[in-house]
Amino acid sequence: MSNDLANEFAIQQSNQGNSVMANTAVSREMEEVKGQIFMAKQFPRNPFEAEKRIIDSCKRRSLASTAMYSYPRGKTNVQGPSIRLAEVLAQNWGNISFGVKELEQRPGESVAMAYAWDVETNTRQEKIFTVPHLRYTKYGTTKLEDPRDIYEMVANNGSRRLRACILGVIPGDIVELAIEECNKTLAGENASPLKDRLSRAFTSFKENFDVTQEMIEDYFGYKSHDFSEKNFSDLIGIFNSLKDGNAKVKDYFVKTSSESKSKNDIEKEFVDKKESSQEEKQKGSTAVKSKVDDNDGPQQEELL
Repeated sequence: MSNDLANEFAIQQSNQGNSVMANTAVSREMEEVKGQIFMAKQFPRNPFEAEKRIIDSCKRRSLASTAMYSYPRGKTNVQGPSIRLAEVLAQNWGNISFGVKELEQRPGESVAMAYAWDVETNTRQEKIFTVPHLRYTKYGTTKLEDPRDIYEMVANNGSRRLRACILGVIPGDIVELAIEECNKTLAGENASPLKDRLSRAFTSFKENFDVTQEMIEDYFGYKSHDFSEKNFSDLIGIFNSLKDGNAKVKDYFVKTSSESKSKNDIEKEFVDKKESSQEEKQKGSTAVKSKVDDNDGPQQEELL
């Protein structure tokens, strides 16, 4: 009896300890939130200065080259600002709290939340999602056991939701202004001619994804000597999407007609050779038969 009372008392003490720790964590988070709101009210953003900082950031070539993503969906091509541009927008717009949190890790899956909160206007976007601990490849599905692989999988899935959350709290005209400035930065890159930059892009596609220049020309519908700065910007977006794993090569490119034609020519040549070989064999057998018939004739006459 005394042991039962002791165990019950220990359980109550443990529950009280857990409750105290939970209350302490909640109180700490509440104080942090109050502190963020207080600082945002004390130092509100200047939208004109924030806009200027965003434009200055978009003039950097390193950001402009990774600012857009592009991938096909059905018969259309989807484009938009990447997570890199979204992060720069949030950092320079100011008074925005954003990130990805793993709420719970269950056997075989994780529950996470991506959020963006404008503490000055109290505008908040959040998305809760589940990430299975699986990696899907063309060779099959692999179960993730390493904590680092699980973390990277959650972070990769969370970055897409985080981008949507950030773009949901920043004014749309500011986002469009940033995209336009990034396109200007790419178009204004005159350190080398467009022809040379396209040549380097074709080489990168070939080395990284085994995509030829002919396949790229088929995608756009015309030869590379007619490409413009806009086409070059689109190529950068496609390269970034393939590199980040947002799309696959087959989503954009198929075998070129010249490659198919070459393959068909080879097959046709093989078939022709086979047919000609069969014809020669048939002619040879006919000639032998005729010779035999010719020899048989006189022999029969001599017998008669």
